[in-house]
Amino acid sequence: MKTLKITVLFMISMLLAMPVQAQKEEKPVYQITDDVEVPHTIVQNQAKSGTCWCFAGTGFAEAEILRKYDVKLNLSEMFSVRWAYTKKFDRFVQLHSATNLSCGGEVFDVLYAINDAGMITDEAYSGLVIGDDKHNHSEIQKVIEGYAKIVTQKSNGRILYETYPKALNGILDAYLGEVPEEFEYEGVKYTPKSFAEKYALDINEYVQFASFMDKEMYQPFLVMIPDNWTYTPTYNMGFDEMMAEVDNALNNGYTVGWAQDVSDKGFSRKAGVAIVPETDVNKIRECNPKAFKKMTDEEIAEKIYSFEYVMPEQEVTEEMHQRAYNDWSTGDDHSMLLVGIAHDQNGTKYYKVKNSWGETGPYKGYWYCSEQFVRLHTVFFTVNKAAFSDGMKNNLSIK
Repeated sequence: MKTLKITVLFMISMLLAMPVQAQKEEKPVYQITDDVEVPHTIVQNQAKSGTCWCFAGTGFAEAEILRKYDVKLNLSEMFSVRWAYTKKFDRFVQLHSATNLSCGGEVFDVLYAINDAGMITDEAYSGLVIGDDKHNHSEIQKVIEGYAKIVTQKSNGRILYETYPKALNGILDAYLGEVPEEFEYEGVKYTPKSFAEKYALDINEYVQFASFMDKEMYQPFLVMIPDNWTYTPTYNMGFDEMMAEVDNALNNGYTVGWAQDVSDKGFSRKAGVAIVPETDVNKIRECNPKAFKKMTDEEIAEKIYSFEYVMPEQEVTEEMHQRAYNDWSTGDDHSMLLVGIAHDQNGTKYYKVKNSWGETGPYKGYWYCSEQFVRLHTVFFTVNKAAFSDGMKNNLSIK
């Protein structure tokens, strides 16, 4: 009986201790508080599709429909992906293979797809037909690239322009499924075109904008990156102006499509934050003497990207941003959606970012990217023209 009593007491003590321990383990180093959050739709998972642009762009379109019509839709990303593959393939042939046929793209491409082909719900067209419960485009990408090479080799002595669209359509049907001519939403039948007309988004209301020192101020230019295969123009503005316009959009209820680089060590999948940490060990030590006073310079250097501490950050200048673009240390390797503004326990400003890697990380699929990270690693943004300040609308000569 005594042994049983001791065992019961021990188990009770362990159970009481577990929540406290779990709380300690789950508490993130960066304690973020949201200040502004724009209404938007749920986090999705691109899995192994390589089509982040479409998930960010679809989320952008869904947020615009939510803002305009107060309707929360779950649109098919793969419908736009299919459209993009078709257009890219045509361009690959027409340009004698001297263009990009990768799975990449930009947020704006979803607007092109909606404008050209319409839109459809994810329930009606998920793109999951090969037996996987998550997107996996490893094979379809290779098949499309392989077939494109066959077509452009002119094995029959000429380009079979009457044939290859049918064959490409067959490949897309096999891997993504056949697109239904009609589908039902809330008891009403629609075609992709009629559905896009019901929740219309005027493509002329949207623009890309950025800040580059070597481009004419307030004029459109072409950002030279492979995934900008549609050659969409981008409006140039001052560096601080660019960040102010992002804030203006978010503060007024508009989400912002974001093309950026997440390959930098400052982007942490584990911590769910992205920063540009200070690399001067003396400045780091001065910022947090309690944590770093007894550490050697080498020990502090090892902690810079450990995300065990809230690190001080560098002040990113427009020169740093331009240099990062020029030397390829910042590229366009990911697209996400800015949905809010936040701050950490030290008052540092962050942007709340909806990612497309499922509900992963400490913030369940969202990342918090510091203002300095956004300043350094931005290629360009996509936004509704109405989200610009009146002064910027005048500068850009847009209505």
